[in-house]
Amino acid sequence: MQGHDSSVAAMGGTGSQPTETKLEPAEIAARIRALQLLREAGVPFVVGGAYAYAHYTGIHRDTKDLDLFLRKADADRAIALFEANGWRTERNTHGWLHKAFWDGALIDLIYSAGSGIPQVDDAWVEHAVEGEVLGQRCLISPAEEIIWSKAFVLERERFDGTELNHLILAVGPRLDWKRLLERFGRYWEVLLGHLMFFRFAYPSDREHVPAWVMWGLLSRAFDSVRGGNWSGRLCRGRLLSQPGYRIDVEQWGFEDGLTWDERERARAAATAEPAPNQS
Repeated sequence: MQGHDSSVAAMGGTGSQPTETKLEPAEIAARIRALQLLREAGVPFVVGGAYAYAHYTGIHRDTKDLDLFLRKADADRAIALFEANGWRTERNTHGWLHKAFWDGALIDLIYSAGSGIPQVDDAWVEHAVEGEVLGQRCLISPAEEIIWSKAFVLERERFDGTELNHLILAVGPRLDWKRLLERFGRYWEVLLGHLMFFRFAYPSDREHVPAWVMWGLLSRAFDSVRGGNWSGRLCRGRLLSQPGYRIDVEQWGFEDGLTWDERERARAAATAEPAPNQS
């Protein structure tokens, strides 16, 4: 989103602090202390998860942890800071986050994602919005980055499409759609899929997604139909659900699209060239 906005969506939201009926006071205090430690040390971070979702949509839900998004170098600084202050920690869990524990409190320091595609970079801080979390003034994850990161979560036990729809309903007219399209890049089909779900869920609010965005994506979809199959036998499903598409790789003879995509991104980074934009 463009600029800073501390307002909740105009859908009857009651503020930016989620109701935390299941949390003990000590756990809330630990979350507050975590925010204070990072701010006092000057470690840049943005708040995501349930707190960011509530900030934009006004929908409050209990949350088992506090999700903070940081660049990898800042996440490493943060976990060292927690260790120095007596927190129990786990580093590089699943290869994309650190964890810090204080009694029953859990702080997730997220610097990437399971797919490896949404990486936390400078833009997360540059485009963050100001808000309040647990009585603390903080930067909240940009709505564009929330959509980008959640769009690749399509597991059997977790599907973030509902939250994406609510985000678009709440702030769609204010989104920086050009920047969001750039974020998805060659993964544009993932974005188009979610936008079609939004149009189905909210047929009276389709204008929340600009017509030029839909026409551009649909034009690319028509081009991909005309282009036919890719060469080879590749399954990119594991970018969306690693366990869900394991059978395709282990038993059905598909090349693993997750490994393929990691290789292509590494090659593109090494040569300073864009990754292949096949349709």
